[in-house]
Amino acid sequence: MSHAKNPVNKTLVLATRNAGKIKELEALLSGLGFAVLGLGEFPHIGEIEETGLTFAENALIKARAVAQATGLIALADDSGLEVDALSGAPGVYSARYSGPAATDESNNLKLLHELNAVPEEKRACRFRSVVAAMAPNGQQLLAQGSWEGRVLAAPRGAGGFGYDPLFLDLELNKSAAELAPAEKNARSHRGRALRALLENWPDFWARAARG
Repeated sequence: MSHAKNPVNKTLVLATRNAGKIKELEALLSGLGFAVLGLGEFPHIGEIEETGLTFAENALIKARAVAQATGLIALADDSGLEVDALSGAPGVYSARYSGPAATDESNNLKLLHELNAVPEEKRACRFRSVVAAMAPNGQQLLAQGSWEGRVLAAPRGAGGFGYDPLFLDLELNKSAAELAPAEKNARSHRGRALRALLENWPDFWARAARG
């Protein structure tokens, strides 16, 4: 199959409806020269149940489902916040930490409540991201990245999404929500995972294009 006739060479589908995540991933993937679509472009794809016990399992579940449903290469990120004082929670349950109807605000409030009695020096945490690429022919690629920090006692900043207002980058002494988008992408777990993925992209692309 020639590259000119292979639609996977032109389009990537991001396995998410999260507008903040789509914006970050689009910026990180801009150098590839692909059309980047989110799940909003494919209303026939319903909610994908994340039944995995790890970020890698969930990323692969989402990427596989979207690649099969669209016939295009799918890229899925599963990420979350791991807090040492909470034995790694919320972890893979970060997006729904405060329940099935969780919002960023309710998740942040629950996290602050859980850490209410934990002193500042014991609030070590990290954002972790695993990114999976899946081709319609079943070829896959996984990469991961992490971002070390500390949970703040109160939100700071108006940017970002998720737990960004509570995540302190110790080197910059700024919350993730206080960073400009380009600055965040340069330091974030998702940015590191994407850069690791792109290092191995040529080999994956060759395997994906075989049809």
